[in-house]
Amino acid sequence: MHEQTKRDFMKRLLVLLLATLALGVPAADLSSEYASKGELIISSFASAPFPHPQRAEGHKYKDKFFSAQDHYSDSTVAIFIPKGFRETGRLDFVVHFHGWGNHVENVLHHYELIDQFVASGRNAILIVPQGPRDASDSFGGKLEDTNGFKIFMGEVGDILRNKSGKKDFGVGRVVLSGHSGGYEVMSAIVDHGGISEKVAEVWLFDALYAQTDRFLRWEDKTHGRLLNIYTENGGTKKRSEEMMAMLKSRGTEFFAAKEGDSKAKDLQSNKLIFLFTDLAHDEVVGKHRTFQEFLETSCLEELKKAE
Repeated sequence: MHEQTKRDFMKRLLVLLLATLALGVPAADLSSEYASKGELIISSFASAPFPHPQRAEGHKYKDKFFSAQDHYSDSTVAIFIPKGFRETGRLDFVVHFHGWGNHVENVLHHYELIDQFVASGRNAILIVPQGPRDASDSFGGKLEDTNGFKIFMGEVGDILRNKSGKKDFGVGRVVLSGHSGGYEVMSAIVDHGGISEKVAEVWLFDALYAQTDRFLRWEDKTHGRLLNIYTENGGTKKRSEEMMAMLKSRGTEFFAAKEGDSKAKDLQSNKLIFLFTDLAHDEVVGKHRTFQEFLETSCLEELKKAE
């Protein structure tokens, strides 16, 4: 019995080692891939969206089942610090949430998030948490819990201090960016994430499927900037038009235009912005470098700007 127990233990240890290697090598490769642009930290977070009790048994969408092991056990978070970043007592962050059927490595590559981030020249740190991995699900896990985002950003600070040698600092302005199903966790963050007053901007990339009231309450309270780019067939056009009608009925000013017709000054001088695009749903973040455009017209300071 003792020998059998020992063999079982060794088998479990081998499985764990192989799993660790499988995760570690791509993470190292990914970090080195962007080394010329800045420092990319890939880390596992205790406060990451998953695992979460509500997905402990997996999740079913229509006729497809997504197991907890394959889709809700990845606690990866990517943190990118651009070269030339100026460290101050209060650091600004852009937190991007991916949509359905995606994972962190693909999000960085497919939408060229880091390339757009670097090209924008903003003095901020980019964070990309792993949501439901390659699943048809908008649930944001622990970041939908009350004060979940506050706890998460606290761990971001710990990671930066331990792995990057950053000195003591506080959270400055936070920009929430989300594509498609990323809207759900963003709405929870501005509603009860614990530091909604620090959220300066919300960017919805063909993502306004629901939770309009939450986003409007946040904007009414903080007067932050909300950008909503939507498509003809992405499923968000009706809700976007309803939101604009609601704003019009209550006498709230907003800016609406077709993407390409708006100027940088339009995005900078307005707080509620609606852009209709002919792009496909999966193209709204990267094809026209819209993520970069939103960054360049944001409240975030430039890297080269003197303090």
